[in-house]
Amino acid sequence: MGTTQIIAEPGIPQIIITREFDAPRELLFRAHTEPDLLVQWLGPRQYSMHVDRFEARDGGSWRYVHRDTDGTEYGFRGVFHGTPSLDGIVQTFEYEGAPGHVSLETLRFEDAGGRTRVRNVSIFQSVDDRDAMVESGMESGLNEGYERLDELIARSAPVG
Repeated sequence: MGTTQIIAEPGIPQIIITREFDAPRELLFRAHTEPDLLVQWLGPRQYSMHVDRFEARDGGSWRYVHRDTDGTEYGFRGVFHGTPSLDGIVQTFEYEGAPGHVSLETLRFEDAGGRTRVRNVSIFQSVDDRDAMVESGMESGLNEGYERLDELIARSAPVG
């Protein structure tokens, strides 16, 4: 299992997230662009996830909802900019509970000698927006999701 590095420098409205996975780029790309795989790992374990729409193409939109055990829903949405590929994914990201606070995310799948380094750079409209994301529990949710992604990768690994 890898270690997630999160960089949120004071005064800069961005977050850089880097993590290596023991899997090929193709599998990591699929895990980020195929809804049936995405729902198996994205977010904390205690939430169920439903994908309303996922149009992985230039101008395509996406929306998913996390639901907690009490039935409270947390919706997220965005738009793809450029066609997602092994070289990367560019998309907007917006939590529906804070409409109008949109970030731009650039996700890269970098070959790391048989492993894949996933690097996500999120640019926010303001430092306050970035800080609100950090304070929302993003780190624990992200780490838990990446642990779940490791588990998905282990289940998907070909048996030799």
